Amino acid sequence: MSQLHDSSYKFLFSNPELVRDLIMGFIPDDWLHTLDYSTLEKVSGSYVSDDFKQREDDIVWRVKVGGEWVYLYILIEFQSTVDKYMALRMMVYIGLLYQDLIKQGNALPDGRLPPILPIVLYNGSQKWTAATNVSDLIPAVPGLMAEFKPSLKYLLIDENVYTDTELSSLRNLVAAVFRLERNKAPDDLVGVIDLLIDLLIDWLADRPDLKYMFFSWIKGTLNKKPEYSKWLDKIDDLGSIKVMLADRLEEWAHGYMAEGKQEGETLLLQKLLAKRFGTIPAETTALISNAPVVDIERWFDRAIDAKQLSDVFVD
Repeated sequence: MSQLHDSSYKFLFSNPELVRDLIMGFIPDDWLHTLDYSTLEKVSGSYVSDDFKQREDDIVWRVKVGGEWVYLYILIEFQSTVDKYMALRMMVYIGLLYQDLIKQGNALPDGRLPPILPIVLYNGSQKWTAATNVSDLIPAVPGLMAEFKPSLKYLLIDENVYTDTELSSLRNLVAAVFRLERNKAPDDLVGVIDLLIDLLIDWLADRPDLKYMFFSWIKGTLNKKPEYSKWLDKIDDLGSIKVMLADRLEEWAHGYMAEGKQEGETLLLQKLLAKRFGTIPAETTALISNAPVVDIERWFDRAIDAKQLSDVFVD
């Protein structure tokens, strides 16, 4: 997982409102939905892994259960790439967290350990294929050894399994984050930012810090796109971002149409060349990919009658 993605998500999920909406919107469990998330408290992790690196920036929360200080600990791990051994990592993290809770005197009154809900939030482009239970990483064994095979699961929340329709039906901060991350056409972004503004005004009028945090995260996300970044320097709030996007919808719409046309004609030319001349050299593919539409159209016409590949690109 990239450090940038890790940091930006930890930035957002350092707020209880995001944790609450993650659970209420994306974990289908009636009991969890009955808990009082106004009692959410962030736990300052200080436990040390076996390579002696501090894990103080882990996202760990606790919440009251049944009105008493019986803690359900929520450990959130963020991933943008598939990690084959994620189940093992989570088992190690949970063990370290339990050690730290004992050390800090935070076991339950009867000496037992509080339950932990381990969550992996995934937003990568590849399908998640890693085991969600550490037992699946260990081959089956007969007899006595089978009784000692470890088993520990984590809860996978994969952003990619949710459709745009499902996400847009939720008045939920995390759903809005998922939609914004997909970062499609400008009109989609305007709708998402409009929803965020409504949620932050209706629910969190007394949380200017959270409003600014969302503004900073959205601005950082949009800055990755050249077509957005050049307009963002003087923008200082969510409303201004929405206005900037709305003002330029028509301009960007034409850009998206042109981009789609160029991509389609590029693929057609490559298919025609491959059919007529066999495998296309990498340098030729790169030339086509970076060429303007007018050149692609000229090469396509030539490719119909050309006797050899080089005839297509002759000046």
